[in-house]
Amino acid sequence: MHVAIIGAYGSAGVAVAERLADADEVDRLTLLDGGEPGGGLCILRGCMPSKEVLSAAAHRYHARHDERLVGDPPDIDLERVVASKDAHITNFAEHRRSAVHSLAEREGVEFVHENARFTGARTLAVGDRELTPDYVVVATGSAVNVPDTPGLNEVPYSTSADVLDATEFGESGIVMGFGYVGVELAAYLSEAGVDVTVIEHDDRPMDEADDEFGDDLLALYREEFDIDVRTNVSEQRVERTDDGGVRMYLTGESAEELVEADQLFLFTGRRPNVDGLNLDAAGLKSEEGWVEETMQARDDDRVFVVGDVNGHEPILHVAKEQGFLAADNVLAHAAGEDLDPYENVHHHVIFSGASVYPYVRVGHSEESAADAGLDAISVSRQASDDGVFKTKYATRGRAKLVVDADDGTVLGYQGLHYHADVMAKTMQVVVERQMRVDEIPDRAYHPTTPEIIDGLLRAAKKELR
Repeated sequence: MHVAIIGAYGSAGVAVAERLADADEVDRLTLLDGGEPGGGLCILRGCMPSKEVLSAAAHRYHARHDERLVGDPPDIDLERVVASKDAHITNFAEHRRSAVHSLAEREGVEFVHENARFTGARTLAVGDRELTPDYVVVATGSAVNVPDTPGLNEVPYSTSADVLDATEFGESGIVMGFGYVGVELAAYLSEAGVDVTVIEHDDRPMDEADDEFGDDLLALYREEFDIDVRTNVSEQRVERTDDGGVRMYLTGESAEELVEADQLFLFTGRRPNVDGLNLDAAGLKSEEGWVEETMQARDDDRVFVVGDVNGHEPILHVAKEQGFLAADNVLAHAAGEDLDPYENVHHHVIFSGASVYPYVRVGHSEESAADAGLDAISVSRQASDDGVFKTKYATRGRAKLVVDADDGTVLGYQGLHYHADVMAKTMQVVVERQMRVDEIPDRAYHPTTPEIIDGLLRAAKKELR
């Protein structure tokens, strides 16, 4: 059996390749990727470089907010930030490329440093070659989504990738897009000295969170980062000012608003990267629902689509899990066996608040549990209720636990507080193992920030009683 993987440097593509390279049923495996340098989106332009720059913002935030420190807070040296980020990312990417190239040293495995396009059903053009594999796996990731806002094509803007490489910014900036990317990078821009205005279409950001978390985040950004978040407004058009800046016209519940700035930051999400694949030739159409839960393309059950490109959930760990599943399903399909659907417990971390106040959701929120018809109770706790957060000078935020009202099974956890990110794995185990609150030890190693979880467990047990 011959399998070709388009996008072999990315996290999803590597997961597929590693699994199939060990499979006896696959006698020929072709890894295709024209990335230069290769390494995949997460390493080169995504989660890893963004956390690098956010760490600098976090240190400055702490310096500004700890009253025990005196003197003016330091400035972020953008040139040093970018140089450090580039050095680390280069090493990470080299490790990824080495892993892919090592696979190609195995018998029957070939790496081709070229991009591929479809010329027919499961027929690929790669340079001057044509391949006709039995199965094709598409793992080409995502690209920046550029909205069709009038005037946008005439105004210079910076994407998240531009921000990660920037060694200077304008004095002021408008942020379009307040999803994962905007929430993370807006705080970085503020700590870097930019006077930031954010455009938020709804009452609050973070659609996946219960309302109080979005409200807390709004207050945090306005009060701690001095960011002007305009809610319930929409971009109508943009234009360039005479001095090279940007002017944006907004409409909302009140009269038309106008905001001007030196720079426009476009953080309007990402879209499946199918550019250049020539999907039409293969009878495939990239649209909502084009990939089944088994990771098979709806219109060709021998084409599997994994990671950001399938439009299901553009998250690193999801891409890897989908990759492993797709590899198993390729083997199952070839053997005439049933295929498994991809099912995962909601597990997201947003490095909001310059990563000082990250948001985490594992499993159900209170709202999603209600929508699913579950009989659940929820308990909440403010970070300021625990002395450890006071000793860390990071008292903002809250956490919430959602449990089954009958037997106390933990259904979900949300946290917007200091160190919420490091609790995500613990709560993932609790939720995925369907543990009950009375099974989890009420024992934190004082004084540590997981005490907030102990407080939630005690409150849930009391509520159940």
